[in-house]
Amino acid sequence: MGKHLFLVWKNLLRNKRRTVLTVFSSAISVFLIGALISVYALMYAQDPPEESAMRLVTRHKVSLTQALPYYYGSRIATVDGVENMVPMNWFGGTYIDQRPENFFARFAVDPDQVFDIYSEYTVAPEQLEAFQRDRQGMAIGKTIAERVGLELGQRITIKGDIYSFDPELTVRAIFEGPDDLQAFFHFKYLEEGLKESVGTEYASQVGVYAIRLRSVEDAPRVAKAIDDMFRNSPEPTKTETEAAFQLGFINQMGNIKLFLLSIAAAIVFTMLMVSANTVAMSVRERTREIGVLKTLGFRRRSVMGLVLGEAVLIALLGGAVGVTITVAVTTAMQDMAVQWFTGFTLPPWGIGMCFAMAVVVGLGSSTVPALIASRTKIVDALRHTG
Repeated sequence: MGKHLFLVWKNLLRNKRRTVLTVFSSAISVFLIGALISVYALMYAQDPPEESAMRLVTRHKVSLTQALPYYYGSRIATVDGVENMVPMNWFGGTYIDQRPENFFARFAVDPDQVFDIYSEYTVAPEQLEAFQRDRQGMAIGKTIAERVGLELGQRITIKGDIYSFDPELTVRAIFEGPDDLQAFFHFKYLEEGLKESVGTEYASQVGVYAIRLRSVEDAPRVAKAIDDMFRNSPEPTKTETEAAFQLGFINQMGNIKLFLLSIAAAIVFTMLMVSANTVAMSVRERTREIGVLKTLGFRRRSVMGLVLGEAVLIALLGGAVGVTITVAVTTAMQDMAVQWFTGFTLPPWGIGMCFAMAVVVGLGSSTVPALIASRTKIVDALRHTG
């Protein structure tokens, strides 16, 4: 076995440029596969945090673009199993300009309830009180505040796009916590600003209701009870877990799972063809040497093992480099705390899949050349001049 491994290694070092290029191409392919696995894990394979599992989201059954009446909140609060609820309106708008670094999510909420619903956020009591008392106050996540350059007491203006209203806000609280990538301001302030432009009837409409449960086990029952309550009303509801609600945004773009699978299949196929061509070229160049090895007593399985070993070793080296690049890139993106990539990382099972794919490609690309080499007759191999 040691002799065979030595021969495999020596053959790889014979044409160092080709070996390095093959390892590099394999590494890039593994990196792309690892990135796709990371995206899949981010969207579908992560268990929701404990606090998130305690929340439901109620929206209009037809579409998020359609609002719900404000009075739904008081009725939702009466459902057994509901601990608290808060109305939330996505405001959108523009702060400074349209550049991504100046964008952050902005929600109009009930300031007295929002931090009870999102209890994973921590905020200083005096800041929370200041936010609640100031009708034009805003509470913003620490990550966003540092990125945008906002400080306590700073006054800003958000130019409305969805709503014909430009709120003037003062930073009264900076909260911390996982995914602290959003800002809250008073629902009543938005309502008052809209009354002049759209009228009282539309100013009090709600985008979604965020609901905190008494226990996780109550989620299916409470969701059904809320939807049954408004089933025959002009504005029926759809209530789901917070994780399912967030996934709904992704599903609006289409079948993401099929899309990721198609890209992965194309990458694997391309990697297989490149590797097969490289192995076939290497075997063809060494046809006479294979004849010599057989003359010296190497059997078919030994010759086949040498070819397969070279391909698998190259694939494993490429896999190791590709996984290292993937981990480095996803870790860097995680550390940057970019809003859309929070939690973006290559999971441990994804590392195993990358290496498994590399081995499969290595074996798949070298099986036919290995069989041809092992079955080549000694006389034919020694006569080969290609």
